[in-house]
Amino acid sequence: MSEPSPKTPVALLTGFLGSGKTTLLSRLLAHPEMGETAVIVNELGEVAIDHHLLRRVDERTVLLKSGCVCCSLRGDLADELRDLLGRRERGEIPAFRRVVVETTGLAAPAPILYTLLSEPVVKHHFRLERVIATVDAVNGLPEPESVRQVAAADTVVVTKTDLNDSAEVRSTLEQLNPTATVFEVSYGEIDPATLFDSPGTDLRSVPTPDGREHGDVSAVCVYLEEELDWGAFGIWLTMLLQARGDDILRVKGLLNVGGAGPVLVNGVQHVVHPPEHLDAWPDDDRRSRIVFIGRGFTPDELSASLLALNAAAG
Repeated sequence: MSEPSPKTPVALLTGFLGSGKTTLLSRLLAHPEMGETAVIVNELGEVAIDHHLLRRVDERTVLLKSGCVCCSLRGDLADELRDLLGRRERGEIPAFRRVVVETTGLAAPAPILYTLLSEPVVKHHFRLERVIATVDAVNGLPEPESVRQVAAADTVVVTKTDLNDSAEVRSTLEQLNPTATVFEVSYGEIDPATLFDSPGTDLRSVPTPDGREHGDVSAVCVYLEEELDWGAFGIWLTMLLQARGDDILRVKGLLNVGGAGPVLVNGVQHVVHPPEHLDAWPDDDRRSRIVFIGRGFTPDELSASLLALNAAAG
């Protein structure tokens, strides 16, 4: 019996209007190591790529000189991913080992993540690799949409650092989403290996947010000394998201459920990634640690409700 084919990683590239995500994407595609990449963008004409490097495959797909496949997203993302998969299997387009999806500047990431994590064919053949958000050092987070994009991100790229000192923006980002890895770039220049292959932020090294608000959004961190019942936690999180899902932009944490290692939980609004059971703890600290990004709640309220349900389950 043959081994199942590995899932193709998908990276979601988001960022507010004018934040530099298209420049970042075009610089990334110029790297030879990005040659086996399929790119889905909302409009091909918006991608700042030298069209002498392109060969048109059909009315909505072009092949870059580097070998990247670049498609225009004209309908549903799930349809586009299924179409890419079928065309790859039929040999109509070159093989690809990664997909990058660039959203519009006003797009909320949660619906796109829901497609990647819930649509049966898509989740069988693709896996969410990471969410990357661009923020420019000049304008920061000008609108609620930009705050939501940063809250959903695993990686934040601060752009236009040649035009403005990034210290204030970076401080804001680290308080708003302390679980994200932050890079600073000028003219979109960054090594793809740095962006895609970085291990990410260890939750044990995340500083406790100081509760500073960005608009009405803030990050809080909950620490729990006692061992959690995994079933009780799942019920609690489901109830919390049903009741307050619009107020919770992001949740990410390490849970002590009694195993050799912790369980990593990761969610964006109503969309929760499959939990990841880690083999070992990174250190001797066995406390559960959960970071919430959103509005209208405090660490004491969250921990009290979780501990109450955990005690009832025990």
